[in-house]
Parts: sequence; C-alpha cells; structure tokens
Amino acid sequence: MPQLIFRGIPAEGIRAISIALVEEMAAICQCGTDNFTLECLHVTAIFDGKYTDSYPFIDVWWFERGDEVRDKMAEAIDRHVRSLGIPDLEISFRVGREDNFYMNGRRYSS
Repeated sequence: MPQLIFRGIPAEGIRAISIALVEEMAAICQCGTDNFTLECLHVTAIFDGKYTDSYPFIDVWWFERGDEVRDKMAEAIDRHVRSLGIPDLEISFRVGREDNFYMNGRRYSS
C-alpha cells in the first residue's frame, strides 16, 4: 500500500515512468519502494453508442498520511503521467483503514 490503478493510460507509458515515479512517491511517503503497486487496467470505453478512448484516471488506494503528503503525491503522479503527453487526468485517493486489511488471513494492523 499505496496501490495505484491506472485507467485510460497506455501500459507502456506507465512502465516507462514507473521507476522514477515510485522512487519519488517512496521519498514523499518515507517508505520503501516495495510498498507500491502499479496496475494498468485495460478497459473498453463506450460513449454515444461508439467505442472511445477512456479518460485518464488514477485511483490511489492508501492509508491516509495527511493533506500535505497527499498533495505532494498528487503533484508527483500528475507530473510524471503528464510527461507522457497526456494533457488532462484525474486522480482520486481512496483511504483504507489498517484494521480492515488482512494479509494471509491475519489482520494487517496486528
């Protein structure tokens, strides 16, 4: 955790920025790079009865770290993804509670 789920952004682009992005996010969150998961969903978008490109959207699932860290994370993610030539994107942070997460059948916060 954090887990970033990308939609509407080519997987090859995510791969190209992944090392620098994860290193910067790890520095912001003061944790190891192995805490991050990047996933690129392949979706089919439909509008007005036609296939269309999916709008670039990133879901960030994480344990809350406060406004300052969240703002820095959003800025870093935005900067790296827009460096791929993507003019607009949205980022949403979803907060998980440690007491609701389980690893190998055991509560994560134990």
